Amino acid sequence: MHGYLIGLVGAGIGPSLSPALHERAADELGIRYLYRRLDLDELGRPATAIGEILAAARLAGYDGLNVTHPCKRLVLDHLDELSPDAAAMGAVNTVVFTGGRAVGHNTDWSGFVRSLALGLPDAPLDRVVLLGAGGAGAAVAHALLTMGAGLVRILDLDAHRSAALADSLCARFGTGRAAPARLDDGGADLTAALGEADGLVHATPTGMAAHPGLPVPVELLRSELWVADVVYRPLNTELVAAARARGCRVLDGGAMAVFQAVDAFRLFTGVEPDAGRMLAHFKELIAEGHNADARA
Repeated sequence: MHGYLIGLVGAGIGPSLSPALHERAADELGIRYLYRRLDLDELGRPATAIGEILAAARLAGYDGLNVTHPCKRLVLDHLDELSPDAAAMGAVNTVVFTGGRAVGHNTDWSGFVRSLALGLPDAPLDRVVLLGAGGAGAAVAHALLTMGAGLVRILDLDAHRSAALADSLCARFGTGRAAPARLDDGGADLTAALGEADGLVHATPTGMAAHPGLPVPVELLRSELWVADVVYRPLNTELVAAARARGCRVLDGGAMAVFQAVDAFRLFTGVEPDAGRMLAHFKELIAEGHNADARA
């Protein structure tokens, strides 16, 4: 039987639950599967070394890699092929080595779709505010518009990045479906955007153990607003806790983490794992006290 050697590349990924989730799913299917962390911090390498790491992993016989912050965009220049979704989003979180080629995919967006449908099935999507225009933000925006969101307003500290993402989304989904706004200027744009929004999705590192804090002022979290966070370590981020305390319906990042892993596992092995069992295993790991910080 063919065994699989898979890796996770990113910065500060020591607490990631991906290895445990993938290896347990493989065990239950009778598949030999080893999932290793390739932590940029431990390797002493910058995010721009993703190309070298990719090449080394391919030479070492890896079957695939998951890619997380801060490499989801940087990895694009080092791949032989992109799935249509990954190409459209300009972000990759899953690389499959097949036939001598490195093929990039994105399972973040499909993971978010399944997470939102499960956790907030009736969430109104007329106007949604998205914080973060990086790799995770691009995937979430793609997911929201695929699900029929009317307008996604994108805010990022890098105004050029939010504008570029909005332009890309409008080119694919239609004029007026996405718009950039500024995060500076005293927060006027953020205040206005949240004041008329149905929901807020947070897709930046803020809230992780290494980046504590709230991405928005608490007073802007109206009880009518639903709030989703992509950060899952800790599961109960400061944003999730504050939004819940303000009476908002909330969605933590746990289910998205599981569903993106489900889709990545299928891409690596060609076998569909049991999503329900993976969700249950995730809850077990959290209950056992795996409460550090990660996003993949």
